[in-house]
Amino acid sequence: MASVLRADQISKSFGPIEVLSGITLALMPGEVHAVIGENGAGKSTLMRILSGHLPPTKGTLYLNEQERRFSGPVEAEHEGIVLVHQEILLAEDLTVAQNLFLGREIRRYGFVDDGAMRAKSRAILSELGVTLDPDTEVRRLSIADRQLVQIARALLVPHKVVVFDEPTAVLTPVEAESLFEIIRRLRAQGVAVLYISHRLNEVKAIADRVTVLRDGRLIGTHDIEGLEPIEMARLMVGRDMSKLYPDKPETASDQVVLSVRDMAVPGYVEHASFDLKRGEILGFGGLIGAGRTELFEGLVGLRTSTGSITLNGKPVRFTDGRDAMAAGIAYLSEDRKGKGLLLQQNLRVNLTLAALDRFSRGSFVDTAKEEATLDTAIRDFDIRARQRDMLAGQLSGGNQQKLLLAKMMLIEPQIVIIDEPTRGVDIGTKEQIYRFIASLAEEGRAVVVISSEMQELIGLCHRVLVMRNGRVAGEVGRADLSEDAIVFLATGVHEERAAEIAAGHV
Repeated sequence: MASVLRADQISKSFGPIEVLSGITLALMPGEVHAVIGENGAGKSTLMRILSGHLPPTKGTLYLNEQERRFSGPVEAEHEGIVLVHQEILLAEDLTVAQNLFLGREIRRYGFVDDGAMRAKSRAILSELGVTLDPDTEVRRLSIADRQLVQIARALLVPHKVVVFDEPTAVLTPVEAESLFEIIRRLRAQGVAVLYISHRLNEVKAIADRVTVLRDGRLIGTHDIEGLEPIEMARLMVGRDMSKLYPDKPETASDQVVLSVRDMAVPGYVEHASFDLKRGEILGFGGLIGAGRTELFEGLVGLRTSTGSITLNGKPVRFTDGRDAMAAGIAYLSEDRKGKGLLLQQNLRVNLTLAALDRFSRGSFVDTAKEEATLDTAIRDFDIRARQRDMLAGQLSGGNQQKLLLAKMMLIEPQIVIIDEPTRGVDIGTKEQIYRFIASLAEEGRAVVVISSEMQELIGLCHRVLVMRNGRVAGEVGRADLSEDAIVFLATGVHEERAAEIAAGHV
């Protein structure tokens, strides 16, 4: 069978730095082809070349076995190659329907036909298994819902090839399964799907073939049959990955460093209470929209909140994030691109921003001291940058997360709150971040990990609090940590079961 899209000996250089070297890849009609590799392996660069966003430095692209060189993504899209970006590229002030048809509005008698766009929006969203109101402004949607809108926008275009870049990074398991059904339907229709993901279990479930990249080079292409996630991980990083999680530190004490009582964030959280102990890794689980992020944004002063907060035995109230940092609490946002880093600034500026007073001499910034600190951060956090003066936005997702960690550790916090620590991060970088989190606890710091990945919570945390509908639904202790226990609390299944028994329906 002839390929629909083929890359032959594709290479890409940025100045003297070669990021892709001699990559050959063929996408077949009716196939899901996954591309995996560590952050910085070249996956995103390859994806952008295939979809017309970047020209190759060397090599050739073939569309239906005819040599092609796209002038840009618009031409590639006209040829049926569509890309679902990892980053959310929507207009927040417009509605869902307006975003879906932005630049390709349906018109009737020369006027925009809002009714037709709303109807078509409902149809495509229904296929994705969501019931969003097409008239809702995007700014009011969760990150997960925005991603679903972005996927829907891509699928409105007639397509021969659909490229998904980390499409489930912000989706719940239920939402992800809806997406997989769409991908299976595309495959059945003869569409070629290129699927990029760090979630190797997903790759195993959805892909037909897997191509592995490492350091910009092709390691190999394999049929998925007989290829297990642990072997995929080994191919990606070039070493054994059988032990992903470090041993849990035994340094947790009975000393409560942070006590929260009856915390409320209007519209998101109510009556939330918990204690955090010295040397503990405390997990917060729950479905997306349960209020986990909003709870901690309220705690550190990024949202309006009520309730009592006691830090080291003394009552406190934070009016903004700087108050919390000054008190020794570091909060690492789940939205590292939007809230954690300045993507258009270089690594040095981003690294020292939260602790800038340490690098100031009067009204001047000691750039030599900043540069020395950047050297240390690059070494200690294994930040892999082609050039030290590159912009933060040019780093891979995993290296952006490492930079954010290094930035927040400069304030020398005693409490570290990390929201979705490994979202969009490859398995090798996950291992590094997990070991760093464990080292924080071993040093006697208290750590909160907010995560949608249950295995992450189970593998890292001493105990897990689960939120549902804006409330703390319950706690799962170390001896009882399991996916079932977390899911029961997150969904309320155990309460429904109890109610059925009490009502005599079971």
